[in-house]
Amino acid sequence: MPVYLAIIALQVACIVHLVRTGRNQMWLTALIFLPVVGALAYFFVEILPGMQGNRHVRTARANVIAAIDPEREVRAAREALDLADTAANRLRLADALAALGRHGEAIPLYRESIERTAGDVDPRTQARLAGSLFETGEADEALVLLDAAGEPGGQSERDRVAMLRARILGHLGRKDEALKLYEDVVTRLPGEEARCRYAALLIEQGWDRKALKVLEEVEGRMRHLDRHHRAAEAGMYKWAMDTLKDLRARGVSA
Repeated sequence: MPVYLAIIALQVACIVHLVRTGRNQMWLTALIFLPVVGALAYFFVEILPGMQGNRHVRTARANVIAAIDPEREVRAAREALDLADTAANRLRLADALAALGRHGEAIPLYRESIERTAGDVDPRTQARLAGSLFETGEADEALVLLDAAGEPGGQSERDRVAMLRARILGHLGRKDEALKLYEDVVTRLPGEEARCRYAALLIEQGWDRKALKVLEEVEGRMRHLDRHHRAAEAGMYKWAMDTLKDLRARGVSA
């Protein structure tokens, strides 16, 4: 029954759109006699192209494509590299592999891209290599690389590098330095990853009350988001809410 109602709703919505916008009346026959195929065809041909300028639609479309075909960008990057073996194309393939968590494959490509780059190397590329090194267990080398790299130009990039540095420092046992970095970047970085990692380290160090306050901020911000925005960081929100529930059950209060 729910599927049937959804089909009817889509069919009606397409017919209303057809009448209001004055589209070709031949669509009406397809919508009436082929409700599923006709409605889907109408949506993709007549409605979706007009929505491409909407940022949320573009993001949703990219997410759907990534879910259906996660290897798409890897294939495209490999094809580009086959056509032109350049530093930029090696970097593109490294980024695509790293995005899928295939950091071991990305590392040599990052290194080759840096070696082939004329002049000063972009600090952002060095930071990406450091991130992949950290993800493969090479935390010491990752920190050396970050220390040697210059600062990225934009504040957002600097904050992301600072969060990576905090993760590395925390892993290497330099907890106090990591906490100071987290405390600074959580005020600026979008999303909740920095806050959740900060809270986790606070709990690890025995600062439960401070962690509670940070997670309550996450909870408050989450209430203002719709489910589509929450879905982008679903894992982080679940961890945050589960941890917050545990802290409250143990009687921790701000």
